[in-house]
Amino acid sequence: MPRRPTNRRRFMQETPKPPLGSLLLIIVLAVPAVSATVDRLTWEGPITPIAAEYLAGGITRAAAEGATAVVIQLDTPGGLDSSMRDIIKAVLASAVPVVVWVGPGGSRAASAGAFITVAAHVAAMAPGTNIGSASPVQMMGGAMDSTMAHKVENDAAAYIASIAAQRGRNPETSRLFVTEALNLTAAQALAEDVIDLMAPTLPALLDSLRGRTVVLDRDVTTLPAETMTVRSRPPGARQKFLKTLANPNVAYFLLMLGIYGLFFEFSNPGAIAPGIIGGICLLLALFAFQALPVDYSGAALILLGVVLLILEIKITSHGALSIGGVAALVLGSLMLFASPEPWARVSLRVMIPTLAAFAGFFLLCVWLAVRAQRRPATTGLQALVGETGRVVVPIGPAGAGKVVVHGEIWHAESPIPLAKDATARVVAVAERIVRVEPAEPRTGKP
Repeated sequence: MPRRPTNRRRFMQETPKPPLGSLLLIIVLAVPAVSATVDRLTWEGPITPIAAEYLAGGITRAAAEGATAVVIQLDTPGGLDSSMRDIIKAVLASAVPVVVWVGPGGSRAASAGAFITVAAHVAAMAPGTNIGSASPVQMMGGAMDSTMAHKVENDAAAYIASIAAQRGRNPETSRLFVTEALNLTAAQALAEDVIDLMAPTLPALLDSLRGRTVVLDRDVTTLPAETMTVRSRPPGARQKFLKTLANPNVAYFLLMLGIYGLFFEFSNPGAIAPGIIGGICLLLALFAFQALPVDYSGAALILLGVVLLILEIKITSHGALSIGGVAALVLGSLMLFASPEPWARVSLRVMIPTLAAFAGFFLLCVWLAVRAQRRPATTGLQALVGETGRVVVPIGPAGAGKVVVHGEIWHAESPIPLAKDATARVVAVAERIVRVEPAEPRTGKP
């Protein structure tokens, strides 16, 4: 006899199953929509190894984390050729589109910044910005000979022209950035086909990128048409710290502070704190020099100045070594960052007060040392010269007596006889015998 279905089974048999399409619709509605993500990298300042580390690392990270594109917000006066080329290599090899936006208004992409902008998959500028002035210069100061200058200029011109041609931009105008130091406004750059678009703000830039087709190294991709979410990737704490160190004014101040600290430590062995602080500051300054165009002649003069100041502690030169050391420091400071680029030079507002304080300190030390040498002795036997005492044993014409000076009894000699209780002045001390002469009596006991 067949069993009757239970209520639960009867309910399941009688309940109609939803169609497959409804199930798919429910699943789609339950899964949140994933919007396109754009990584935003912001760099303001010279193109240095720190900039290369930050920008190249940001591009690699964006590709690894599945970002749709990378937007580099750029404002730079230029920088080092090696760092610029590292960034361009990262842009050319990027697996995601790289957009360089020179903005906001008032920013610039000068020198190395022009190369980076031209190398981007999409180049954009905000109104009120400019690009160009990419002629190579000798960062160490001085002028290159004509042959070397011609070679360097041709190399840079060919480099930017080849990049512009690869990106479908105007290679001839790009070449003029190098050969003629051409500089264009945002509108002129757009008209000359050096950039792709103008955008006053970052949201406006993202709106212009919707649905845009971008040619990568070996692929063609289309940016999404929907709204893209911006994910800011500012420089990390380490990169911000190193960027601050790479400022010539900061590096120079750390160098001088390090010299101060080591000088104090050598002058007063065992002080410890000045030596530790000076050593740390000196090492930080040396690290900063790696990211700056340093003239090694200036560095050698500063090193010579430090050596002379240390020798002043060990050798009595009556201030000659200190004066020579300060002079070497002044000349070395003027030559240390002798670059034609303003961003790579020490400001005179920093250099002059620092040198004045440094030179003033050492000249004060020399003056105090000379003054101390000319001052009458206050300790030892020579400190007795000029002091007065009382005769306790008469001093005859051919004999020696005794006098009390500072509470001590001394054997005394005098060319003039002195009676007991007479007042005598010490004029010399030799072999524990004082030579005295008559002096005006004074009130009180000696």
